[in-house]
Amino acid sequence: MSDPEVQRTSLAMIREARTNKPEVAEAYARTQLRFELAEAVRARREELGWSQRQLADRAGMSQPGIARFEGGGTTPTLPMLDRIAAALGLRLTVTLAPDVPQSA
Repeated sequence: MSDPEVQRTSLAMIREARTNKPEVAEAYARTQLRFELAEAVRARREELGWSQRQLADRAGMSQPGIARFEGGGTTPTLPMLDRIAAALGLRLTVTLAPDVPQSA
């Protein structure tokens, strides 16, 4: 039996409420770039048909290191990103741009 007065909250609503808190939004922003980089590397690796071990060998890294990076569990250094990019046949570029404030 469900109470008609009880309002259900969706996971999306909870997530939105949390990200409206400045400390949560800041933490999310810090990790977002890490996950976007990891996804780009994983997608390129899979496009080439390579295993994590093959990428690790070409980048001079360990397979667990590649797995941690692709899982978003590590903050990569620029030299690490450069080695991974070169191994994938890509060129690392870094762009600094003005911060765009998010609308409330």
